[in-house]
Order: sequence, then structure tokens, then C-alpha cells
Amino acid sequence: MNVLGLIAARGGSKGIPQKNLQPLGRLPLIGHTILAARQAKLLDRFLVSTDDEAIADTARRLGADVPFLRPMEYASDTATSVAVALHALDWLREHRDMNPAFVMLLQPTSPFRAAADIDGAIQLARRQDAQAVVSVTEAMDHPYLAKSLDGQGRIRPFIPTDVPSLRRQDLPVVYVLNGAIYLVQTDRLRETRSWCPPGSVAWIMPPERSLDIDTPWDLRLARLIMQDMDNLDEALI
Repeated sequence: MNVLGLIAARGGSKGIPQKNLQPLGRLPLIGHTILAARQAKLLDRFLVSTDDEAIADTARRLGADVPFLRPMEYASDTATSVAVALHALDWLREHRDMNPAFVMLLQPTSPFRAAADIDGAIQLARRQDAQAVVSVTEAMDHPYLAKSLDGQGRIRPFIPTDVPSLRRQDLPVVYVLNGAIYLVQTDRLRETRSWCPPGSVAWIMPPERSLDIDTPWDLRLARLIMQDMDNLDEALI
């Protein structure tokens, strides 16, 4: 089972300028994903796909392979991560005669994903002979508790249900994609152009490793968590 890790990190970011290079603890944001990929034992190789020279230089300094700069057509706001992955796979096939059986998308916006999650997802795919494994976490906001408003601002259930009790502990467990890991068979990705094709198996992650940084508030929260982790490490020394 040959697995390529792909860290996709474009330079443009409207919500957080230069998001992938923002400091988070002792490393830039992208550095935490590079570190996890380097520590993983079951990735055969990993590379960074970026259009940005500064990101490329930082990634190389942190030990990542950056074999090309991504063409601008794959770096726009409308470019999909699937298109970015297929470009990288095509480049590897043409320039390095490589055709990995699986590709794992590792987004830099999931800095608390661990190497154990990477290896665990690959092991899960092997055990279940799965064509795709996608990371999830338990939903913090249960969909049965969501509300909508009518034209007069009156509250009504967003999802009508006949569940007798809406206490959280009585509701069925539901999961959401956390964005940390997408492992898909290469041929399946080309066929479906989806990171979560039908039949995907879930790799369940705890909430403390599932933060996805999309907004300045998310980044602030991540920095507080990282500071708390650093303080705990210092106390244990």
C-alpha cells in the first residue's frame, strides 16, 4: 500500500493573510503538519504543493519536499483541493515515474492532528480494505438542537424529529468531518473527484485534535491551546 502525503498550502488567504505561515507556538502553522508527516511511519513520502515562494522556502527548511511551484490555475479561490491533488499526482508520474496507490490530503489548518492519526488511518484502510478513510469527530452542536426562524423571527426546529427527549445525552451520536485527514485510493479519487466517496470509512478523532483553523478566532484559540500545552510541558520537565 503505497501512500503519498500531500500538504496543500496556497499563499492567498482572505480570512487570515499568509495563514499558513502564521506563528503557532514554536512553529509556523504549516510546520505542525510537516512535523506530523515526518513523524508518521506509514507514509511512503510526502510533499508540499504551494504557489508561494515564502511557503516553499519555509517548508523546505522544515524538512519537506517541495518539488514544484503550483501553477496559478491551481492556486485561485475557485481551485479545488482535488484538482490540486491530481496536478501533484500527474507531476509525480511525469517527472519522477511515481504512481502512488493512495493519496492522503493533510491540510495545514489542522495543526493538532498527530502522526498517530496519519498512521492509524492508513492501518484502518489496510484492515478494512477500504478505498477511502476520512477523519471525523463527534459533533459539538447536535443537528436536532438546531433552530430556524420564520418570517416573524419565531423559533422552529430546523430538523423536525419525534425523538422524545432532546437532552444531549439522550440523542444519537453524530459526527462531522474535521478536515484533518482524507485518505483516498488514487484511482478512486480520479473517478469520483471526491475526498469522501461513497463507502468511505471513518477515522474518529477527539475534539482536542480536531480544531480546523479558518478564522482569526480559530487561530487565537489554537494559540491559547498551544500556550497551555507548552506550559504543561515545562511543568513536567
